[in-house]
Amino acid sequence: MNRIYPLFLLFLILGCSSSGTNRNPYLQEISFSYEMNLNLPLYSPLTNTGSSVYVGAKGVGTAGIFVINSGFNQFVASEASCPNHAPNDCSTMILNGQTATCPCDDYEYSLFTGQMLNRPDDGGRYYDMLIYNNTYNNNIVRVYN
Repeated sequence: MNRIYPLFLLFLILGCSSSGTNRNPYLQEISFSYEMNLNLPLYSPLTNTGSSVYVGAKGVGTAGIFVINSGFNQFVASEASCPNHAPNDCSTMILNGQTATCPCDDYEYSLFTGQMLNRPDDGGRYYDMLIYNNTYNNNIVRVYN
């Protein structure tokens, strides 16, 4: 029985991955908290399922955030800076209904999932949108990281 423990420990150590996480090297994860009152005209589109807004307030994300109502009082908030290159003059994506498009490279992303919709098939490394935490209570959506 005592011989099993060192063997188990050896398998445990060798079984651990040293590859780290799948972190996006282009975007910093900035700490922020922002509340949106859906009773205000600026955010009232979020009362409808499938509607989205861009929030470009200073200190909210790297280049602002996109928020979409995904239905049943659920929301998805994502970074507005293109995740596939470092922030620059053209990296703030353009809101197109339920998608966002990077003006630098024409990459298109779903606001529901954050996934790149037109991923090139060249074997390169591409990242999906950075998704932020959010809560909904009393017609207020709070987005935070």
